[in-house]
Amino acid sequence: MTTEPVKLEDTAFHLANFIDYSDDSVVSKTLLKKTTGNLTLFAFDAGQGLSEHTAPFDAVVYILDGQARITIGGQPLSVGEGEMLIMPANISHALHAEKRFKMLLVMIKGE
Repeated sequence: MTTEPVKLEDTAFHLANFIDYSDDSVVSKTLLKKTTGNLTLFAFDAGQGLSEHTAPFDAVVYILDGQARITIGGQPLSVGEGEMLIMPANISHALHAEKRFKMLLVMIKGE
């Protein structure tokens, strides 16, 4: 469940501590929502995921904690803490928590 963006202006915080895991769930927290893009934190419990889908915009995934299997265009990638990848617009992708993981999703809208 995504919440309304939180007020973070002029506030320093540690991303991984800003969202908590929930048993058998995927938790999301919107940090910033603009016409040019969004910043959203996610926490996936082990075994949880997002099924294959496409998005009309490029997105950057940065893994804050844990381990994820991210499949882009049919190609599975194992991505761990401190690693990031780019999910290109209009290419199918899916996410699965091999272990529980937290990530920052940066959605970039426009050219």
